[in-house]
Amino acid sequence: MKYTFDKRLLVIVLLVFVPFVAIVAQTSFVEVQRSIPRVALAFKLKEDTLKKQFAEAKLHWPPKQLYIRSFKYDSQLEVWGRNDAKEPFKLFKTYKVCALSGTLGPKRMEGDYQVPEGFYYINEFNPKSSYHLSLGLNYPNASDAVLSDSIKPGGDIFIHGNCITVGCIPIQDNQIEELYVLASYAKENGQDFIPVHIFPVRYNNSKSFEYLLKATKDDQHYQHFSLKMKEVYDYFEQHKKLPFIAVNAKGDYVIL
Repeated sequence: MKYTFDKRLLVIVLLVFVPFVAIVAQTSFVEVQRSIPRVALAFKLKEDTLKKQFAEAKLHWPPKQLYIRSFKYDSQLEVWGRNDAKEPFKLFKTYKVCALSGTLGPKRMEGDYQVPEGFYYINEFNPKSSYHLSLGLNYPNASDAVLSDSIKPGGDIFIHGNCITVGCIPIQDNQIEELYVLASYAKENGQDFIPVHIFPVRYNNSKSFEYLLKATKDDQHYQHFSLKMKEVYDYFEQHKKLPFIAVNAKGDYVIL
């Protein structure tokens, strides 16, 4: 059987389909976020100031790569940035974590009110959060899958506003607006996995580290866990770059 090709049909298809592709391609992640009033206001209020602060820190705008780390006992959340993968990270800003639930120690089950400890990344942007704006973390991760409750490990861990928490990391509303804008640009610029490291303490603070040692003296498993996390902290402090982190069969973090 011989088939014939109608060029007029091809023209019609192109006229309909190609503009549709162009429209889809032009809708960026930031544009989608800006379409939501609460986020649009955050961009309007924060973007100009953040741009100036980035210039003062010798960081290119908009953000290319971010690294976030939090310290439970010290109630701090740091935001680091860099212009490309070859550069070391530079500290951009430190926020105060304004509420805390639970105690030192990782999250191990649903309803324990613990803030996780470990190495995560942002896996969700929630512009309509009940806590102003929020950025979700991929808890439980591979380590948690081994060490936490196998049936109900818990979930829905966010960095968010409103200064209340039952296991998340809350900061002030104006601060989560800044962080949300920064993270949105980093994602649009190709950083699909923005790392978020949650440490029990700031290890180079002698008072904090002494508190950790006292808190873990009767818990060898947690002491081992927290000291494995310290290896990642020490590596970053020395190089201002993140190591490659794996998880072994026991759920331990291992630097490669």
